[in-house]
Amino acid sequence: MPLKDQPIINESSVLKFLLLEFSDVREHQILHFIVFLIFYLLAAAGNLLIIAAVAYDHHLHTPMYFFLINLAIQDVGQVSVIIPKSMTNSLMNIKSISYSGCVSQVLFYIFFVTSDFFLLTVMAYDRYVAICNPLRYEMVMNRHACFRMVIAVWICSVCYAILHTSGTFGLQFCSNVVKQFFCEIPQLLKLTCSDLYSFEIGVIYSAIIIVSGCTVFIFVSYVYIFTVVLRIPSAQGRQRVFSTCLPHIVVFSIFAITGIFSYLRATFDSQSSFDLALTMIYSMVPPLMNPMIYAIRNKNIRNALFKLLFLRYCSVQMSE
Repeated sequence: MPLKDQPIINESSVLKFLLLEFSDVREHQILHFIVFLIFYLLAAAGNLLIIAAVAYDHHLHTPMYFFLINLAIQDVGQVSVIIPKSMTNSLMNIKSISYSGCVSQVLFYIFFVTSDFFLLTVMAYDRYVAICNPLRYEMVMNRHACFRMVIAVWICSVCYAILHTSGTFGLQFCSNVVKQFFCEIPQLLKLTCSDLYSFEIGVIYSAIIIVSGCTVFIFVSYVYIFTVVLRIPSAQGRQRVFSTCLPHIVVFSIFAITGIFSYLRATFDSQSSFDLALTMIYSMVPPLMNPMIYAIRNKNIRNALFKLLFLRYCSVQMSE
């Protein structure tokens, strides 16, 4: 619940928020910086390689890879919004973020996470049409339809991010100590003592309903997909589909379950390492796992990356 026993700090007087420190020990801060740096480089590089491979190989200019390149863009944005600031704080031995910086972090993070979630739903529908209705695939998932879907994802995500951010920072705060390593809305709500607190909680629960609806849609789509796949006489064909779909479901489940549970805990005045673990899982695991699922396990992406890197190597050798 919001903090009622502290003096009210009007949001206009808050110049900065104080983020969670992983440790007071300098060596541990440096270790945190190194670990987060490695994670950030892996996640960003993996998604950027997907973007480069799909853009380079015209054979990959299909709906599936069009959605994949958008997912990679959103994953890069998601980790770039929160990770560099946390690394900077550890390296500089500080824990503050400006009020405007916190607002920007919430706005862009909610935008990228929401668009990521909606796009995963669209990708599940794309796989459903491709496997369950292959004869209608080109008609249903034509270029214009794909563009409209992606534009709808971005527009809905922008609107939701603006609504969520304005609902959060339209509140009055009793404290500026955010018990998380970035400006996470559930933790910000625990600092409020405004009468409008119930409005933002309503926004959160409406979001949970939307997320739950998308989750049901995705799982129903995969039920139909698995039903069709099990009828495929070729064991190799079944294995290829399962090897792609099952990891997608696992990562999506981790993303959805931990995210929903983390936001549900916004109504409880509690803070523990469990909250930190939940946040790190839903905010950091999917951007790192998606390249592994869609690139390392995808032969077409691997071939495109090999051609791209080999061409780059040859051009460097010729220039020398």
